[in-house]
Amino acid sequence: MIKRINKLQIELPRPEHGDANAAAAVQELLGGKFGEMSTLNNYMFQSFNFRGKSKYKPFYDLIASITAEEFGHVELVANAINLVSYGTTFPGDPDTAPLQNGKDDRYSTHYTTTAQTAFPGDSMGRPWNGTFVNNSGALVEDLLHNYTLEIGARNHKMRVYEMSTNPTVRELCGYLLVRGGTHIIAYAKAIQVATGVDIGKMLPVPYPDNTKFAETNKFIDQGLYNVLYTWGEPEYRDIRQIWKGENPETNEPLRVIDGVPEGAPIPDLEEKPQLFAPGIDPEQYAMIQKRLKENL
Repeated sequence: MIKRINKLQIELPRPEHGDANAAAAVQELLGGKFGEMSTLNNYMFQSFNFRGKSKYKPFYDLIASITAEEFGHVELVANAINLVSYGTTFPGDPDTAPLQNGKDDRYSTHYTTTAQTAFPGDSMGRPWNGTFVNNSGALVEDLLHNYTLEIGARNHKMRVYEMSTNPTVRELCGYLLVRGGTHIIAYAKAIQVATGVDIGKMLPVPYPDNTKFAETNKFIDQGLYNVLYTWGEPEYRDIRQIWKGENPETNEPLRVIDGVPEGAPIPDLEEKPQLFAPGIDPEQYAMIQKRLKENL
C-alpha cells in the first residue's frame, strides 16, 4: 500500500497569467511515453511482480521506494497543468461563449473533457497506454529499461523547459530534472551491483548537465541530487546497500533519508462555473452544508 500525504513534493508558484499551450506541452511530462505516468506504472508493476523479494531485497527496495516518489511526481505534474491553465477562460452566460479560447488553443481536451485540468494523456491528446510498461521479470533487463526510461524522461523535460518561460513550468522542470537525474544514477548503481558494469560513466545523458538549467540549481544546492527516501517505512532501508558512495556527476556523498520530503501545500483550485465545475450553485451549497451538519 502507499500512504497518501496531502502535500506536493515542492511548492509550485501560481502564475500571474494562464498559458494554455504551455499546459499542453506539460501534458507530455504526464501521459507521454516517457512521462511520469510511465515511470510510475513501470516501477509499480515491477515492484508488484518482483520475484525473490527477500533474496534480492536491495533491488526490490530500490524499485519500490522510487515507485512511491513517482506517485508524487504524477501529482506534481497534474497540479502544474492545472495552475498553468488558470485564467484562460472567464465566467459568463453560456450564450456569450465563455470558452471561446478553447477553439484556438491546441489542446481542446482541456476544455471539452476536463475542467481545464490535467488529462491522463500526452501532449497531443492521446490517452496514456499500458503498453509503455516493461515488466519482463528479468532483473537486469528491467533495471536497464528503467535506466533508459529515466534518460528519455530527462530528454523530454529538457525540451519542455526550453519550450516555455512560464515560471510554473520552469519550476516543475527544474525539480524533475534533479530528481529524475537522481533516479538515473540510482538505476546505474543498481546495474553496477548486479553486473559489475559501470554505466554511470556515461552520465549525463543527454548532455548538458543539470547545472545548465537555472531552475535546477536551488534544488541541487538543497542536496536533492544526492538523496533517496525510504518514505518512512523501515522495510525499504536496504536501498542503502545500493545507494552509497558518491554522485558520479558532483562527487558529493549519497545519502538515504528515512522519511519523506517536507512537501508543500496542494493548490486549492478555484471554482469554474463556465465549465460547470464543481457545478454546485449557492442554494445547493447551503443544502449540502445543512445535510452535513445533520450528521454531526
